[in-house]
Amino acid sequence: MKINEVFYSLQGEGNWTGLPNIFIRVTGCNLRCSYCDTKYAYEHGKKMSVEDIVDEIQKFPCKHICITGGEPLLQNNILDLINILLKRGYRICLETNGSISIEKLVGKKSLIISLDIKCPSSGMHEKMKFNNLSYLTTNDQLKFVIKNRDDYDFAKAVIKKYKPKSTVFFQPVWGTNLKDLSSWILDDGFNVRLGLQLHKIIWGNKKGV
Repeated sequence: MKINEVFYSLQGEGNWTGLPNIFIRVTGCNLRCSYCDTKYAYEHGKKMSVEDIVDEIQKFPCKHICITGGEPLLQNNILDLINILLKRGYRICLETNGSISIEKLVGKKSLIISLDIKCPSSGMHEKMKFNNLSYLTTNDQLKFVIKNRDDYDFAKAVIKKYKPKSTVFFQPVWGTNLKDLSSWILDDGFNVRLGLQLHKIIWGNKKGV
């Protein structure tokens, strides 16, 4: 596998916000979102075996792991890594960009699927596999990164059409429309959670946090 970085920090997004996590960031992504904040993971990284990764994460006093990217599902042995980590008692949240089927991940105990459906401002919304929404359970989470009202209306329409069972987060593109997004959610009485990227609030928009 090609790994961009492995680090220990607080989870900044989703249901595990504020919880210490080991982050495994893979190299490579099949999308090019306009607001991407991890472009450094498009290509840069080093080859690590599953055993190398397991040895590395044992340095940290933590049993929660976030596998992120890039796009983890592009890695050939990602399922091997997940299965080994689950057998070793880790709880895993896998972040995926909505363009690749998550069917093979369904039903794995102690695995949370964090599915990111891209909105129009990303430029990647036409690459989404919306049938992924049918695989999500109440254990999983669904995220929409929202820049403007068009994105908000798009996300709202997706939720109304597919009725996902998971928790739903609306997260503003970093540095934009936080008050507007909050108002839209309140005005609509929409049953979603506002996501705030805690790690950026604490340490700023930088690598390794």
